[in-house]
Amino acid sequence: MFRVFRDGFWFSLVFVLAFALPVYAQTSQLAADSSGKTPGSLNGTILDNTQAVIAGARIKLTRDGNTPPQETTSGGDGRFSFTNLPEGPFHLEITATGFAAQTSSGNLQPGEIRNLLSITLAVANADTEVVVSPATNVEVAEEQIKVEEQQRVLKVIPNFYVSYVPNAAPLIARQKFQLAWKTVIDPVSFLVIGGVAGVEQWENNFPGYGQGAQGYAKRYAASYGDLLSGTLIGSAILPSLLKQDPRYFYKGTGSKRSRVLYALANAVICHGDNGHWQTNYSGILGSLAAGGLSNLYYPAEDRNGARLTFENAAIGIGTSGALNVVEEFFVRKFTPKSSDPEPTKH
Repeated sequence: MFRVFRDGFWFSLVFVLAFALPVYAQTSQLAADSSGKTPGSLNGTILDNTQAVIAGARIKLTRDGNTPPQETTSGGDGRFSFTNLPEGPFHLEITATGFAAQTSSGNLQPGEIRNLLSITLAVANADTEVVVSPATNVEVAEEQIKVEEQQRVLKVIPNFYVSYVPNAAPLIARQKFQLAWKTVIDPVSFLVIGGVAGVEQWENNFPGYGQGAQGYAKRYAASYGDLLSGTLIGSAILPSLLKQDPRYFYKGTGSKRSRVLYALANAVICHGDNGHWQTNYSGILGSLAAGGLSNLYYPAEDRNGARLTFENAAIGIGTSGALNVVEEFFVRKFTPKSSDPEPTKH
């Protein structure tokens, strides 16, 4: 068991690997045998009459009477995306405050990646002047993380650090701490930590803690300390200081090879708040910092030297890459709340 939690995401996927993947392998094979059809996607950009992007526009996708509609919002760059769509007719309805509604329809072919390019919204006609107040990036991000905070694998295991919106708005520091705090106080986190501590006691890991209730309490506190420090440092403090996004951005399109390489690369690179890819200093340094911090509370004979701390950080990077692959190909099907943000009630 690794001593450093990279963030609140990896331990959730351990459960998926243990319990969900066998089920997925069977059900996905049956689905492939019966249909053999590749899902497609819809992408586009929302603009106004001046060709300026509109952030926070709401896009509603409907397909047939038996399929629930899907909704998303345009990101800070005006873009939106729907992925994993079956073939067949579709209808889009686009709305934004102060603009007239726009619609778009078509027929999606198996595996088609339909780029709708730009959809232009006209200012709404009204007898009185309409003051248009497009949603800010902060407001758009707030809507998006509300959905992320509901994402649970098998409706139970937190999956907060994954964005299924490819061009999600960047998070401000408060929102990064919000996600981190929600992870470390989630009831499932406490249950997982309890299981980890139980296994460690059963195998007599860290014998300096002893046995009995006191030994279990020490192992539990140490494991929770790993989660707390790893999540706060690697997913909140450093991302805020370095202006990096701690989330994994689901790709969902392209060849299997390209998606595998993308997932593995995301162990060492990340989205910057400026929208550009950059070295994931937050995750790497966060693992090192959390590993060094653990020397304050682990038994003396089990404390990491500098060499072992770096070795554990390297193992953590490899583990993150593997779990990203699991996230890219398997987890979304077990995450019911992975649809894009629902409209805000006014």
